[in-house]
Amino acid sequence: MKDYTVKRYHSDDFTLWNDFIDQATNATFLFHRNFMEYHSDRFQDFSLLVFQENVLQAVFPANCIDNQIFSHQGLTFGGFIFGDEFPLGEIKAVLSETFGFLQKQGFVQCEIKAMLPFYAPVFFAEMQQVLCDKQSKIIGHKMNLAIDFQSDYTISKSKLKHYRRLQSEGLEVKKEADYTVFWQKVLEPLLLEKYQTKPLHSLTEINSLQSKFPDNIEQYNVYRDGEILAGITLFKTATVIKSQYGATTENGKKFRALDYLFLYLIDCFKADYHYFDMGTVDDNSELGYNEGLLNQKKELGCSVYSQNIFQIAL
Repeated sequence: MKDYTVKRYHSDDFTLWNDFIDQATNATFLFHRNFMEYHSDRFQDFSLLVFQENVLQAVFPANCIDNQIFSHQGLTFGGFIFGDEFPLGEIKAVLSETFGFLQKQGFVQCEIKAMLPFYAPVFFAEMQQVLCDKQSKIIGHKMNLAIDFQSDYTISKSKLKHYRRLQSEGLEVKKEADYTVFWQKVLEPLLLEKYQTKPLHSLTEINSLQSKFPDNIEQYNVYRDGEILAGITLFKTATVIKSQYGATTENGKKFRALDYLFLYLIDCFKADYHYFDMGTVDDNSELGYNEGLLNQKKELGCSVYSQNIFQIAL
């Protein structure tokens, strides 16, 4: 078994970290420091780098609260990111060294939001097994919906029927460089009215992130007679597209504009991507999930993928 050493991330490691993320096997642009640090004022960063003979082998995007450490709470998923040539079978050694380092730093508990399998197929099974071997507890899980474009996914006949009908209703889809119209006229009003909340990203933040990651963040809106009816913000990786935000106006509901836009994007991307990630359907209801939203996404061709949240006593 190889010997590993662990150190805490410092701003001097900015370039080293990003260069590693660019070639890592199970990384996405979400782990780039330019993305992680847009909300650095909200989290106390405690990210880690793992070396073997001075060669960076893995990183752990993380933040801490008191004596607890978390795979970064500002990210949808997380855990350990491994280098391009990292050998299978060595994950246990990396985690053991890391957890030992964290214990020496005074932490008593670590919580990891696991990656979804289609973002990290190479290391997913081994990572899950090692975490279980560490006597971790699964303290929760999220119900995530995604289309596997390589499967025999099925879109409901009624949605396809309405989609074909709406193609003659004058709906126009536009890829937008400016996020202002969608944020101010659709997304923010909807979230405020329905949930008394705001988007995770402010308009200023999403515009800044898009300027830094123009190939990874895109906005599509649907209009009728110049009026915006719905929009979807996409986060794109090499093999997965994810609907980070999707919302419609009251008038858009009459035209089923959000469904129309989803079906339009499914048709656009199915040849070039492996998955269309439509996010979670979890809520605070008795069921623990939004049944209507779950059925809607299943009718668009999605299957359910469970995202485990692990808690490890250090």
